[in-house]
Amino acid sequence: MPTVNSNHPTSELPHPRSTPVRSSHHCLATASALFALTFSLAGCASLPEGSTRDPRDHAERFNRSIYKFNTALDHAILRPVARGYVKVTPHPVRTGVSNFFSNLGYTKTIGNDVFQGHFLDFGSDIARFVVNTTVGIGGLFDPATRIGLDKHDRDFGQTLGKWGLPTGTYLMLPVLGPSDLRDAFGLIPDRFMSIEGQISDPVIQASLTVSDKINGRADLLPFDKVVDTAYDPYALVRNVWFQKRDHKVQGDGVPDDKAPGLDDDEAPGTDKSEHADVPPKSPE
Repeated sequence: MPTVNSNHPTSELPHPRSTPVRSSHHCLATASALFALTFSLAGCASLPEGSTRDPRDHAERFNRSIYKFNTALDHAILRPVARGYVKVTPHPVRTGVSNFFSNLGYTKTIGNDVFQGHFLDFGSDIARFVVNTTVGIGGLFDPATRIGLDKHDRDFGQTLGKWGLPTGTYLMLPVLGPSDLRDAFGLIPDRFMSIEGQISDPVIQASLTVSDKINGRADLLPFDKVVDTAYDPYALVRNVWFQKRDHKVQGDGVPDDKAPGLDDDEAPGTDKSEHADVPPKSPE
């Protein structure tokens, strides 16, 4: 009868090894590092000598740290890419890209027409969106303006302001930039009302977001010198933010042609108003 040789044990299958989900761990590590860097900067931010705290900015030291982070990211990546985009892209093409993204986000304005009770504008804005989407080839062209359909610019933060909700404290959001508590909350319903928010493909969604960000940054390039040479760029951006948001809430939703407080004939960094906003996109 055969026996089993104890010196040569029977072969055994290797124990299965658990394979970690590297992608999930990598994403978590990246997000953790980003938040750690952001919060660590909070202790480094300080107010310029001689400046006083703004009563609308209750988290100024933290907001300044976020502004510092955003500026470093912008100068390292976004601004050089935007400059390259302007250099290699003809002006008519950039105008078409701006028209496309304006039309893509116009459903947000249509929704807020209803919330604000602008029912005549609601009908006009639907017609504008349909005309530019069809005759304007997906929004690349703007025939609606030429036939008298005015453009409006409304968001849910503005809606909340018209309902009487105060702005709350000023907030500098990572990557997104200047905001306040009211407008930060308004980003959520605006996202659901936008076409981009209904796109489920993450690649398409990311491509649209990055392209829109680069296009928007290119429109802001003319204001760089004013902000960069200001004595306190953070305070300038904050003041322009509040000024423009107040104008938008109190106005009728007609887009501004130029940012108040950043006119070319003003000295860089001057603060002639108590309320302001980030420079809007310059018209193409």
